[in-house]
Amino acid sequence: MADSTSPTPPDAAAPLAAPSPGPLHQWLRAEGFDPTQLEPDHLGVERIGVEPLALPPVAIALKAKGFDYLQVQGAYDEGPGKNLVSFYHLVKVASSDGRSTEEVRLEVSLARDGELTIPSLYPLYRGADWQERESFDMFGIQYSGHPHPKRLLMPEDWVGYPLRKDYVQPDFYELQDAH
Repeated sequence: MADSTSPTPPDAAAPLAAPSPGPLHQWLRAEGFDPTQLEPDHLGVERIGVEPLALPPVAIALKAKGFDYLQVQGAYDEGPGKNLVSFYHLVKVASSDGRSTEEVRLEVSLARDGELTIPSLYPLYRGADWQERESFDMFGIQYSGHPHPKRLLMPEDWVGYPLRKDYVQPDFYELQDAH
């Protein structure tokens, strides 16, 4: 029989409450958008989930609000059978206090067995050029409207996307010319 003074096992703890909406999430809602509230990252950066077709209008609204620098675009795989995620980390270099920066991350989750296409943000942030190409090359996410939609790191005839967690490495090794 368990002692009444023993600690509660971690799996028996009460479920965590949903994160409270961040200021940009609230602002986007007030502007008529329908973003998904995500947990802030480990540094406290606000993360906002958006649907693929909502990505450009949300990014345009944030750019008008001062988030005019694309620090990084990337992608990650949540695991076999789970979603692929494309993200854009935007920065407002001069915040309202004039001394600090503000950051936000837009995330688009895509079912790996569904449509893996989202609109490119290249027309809005030219720095997305090679970054979106790398995300396509490594994860297979297509960026519609991108001016150079081709592989960046792998040969054009490469089969598969090497950074997916369900990627099976080919069982061959091709020697390259050394010169």
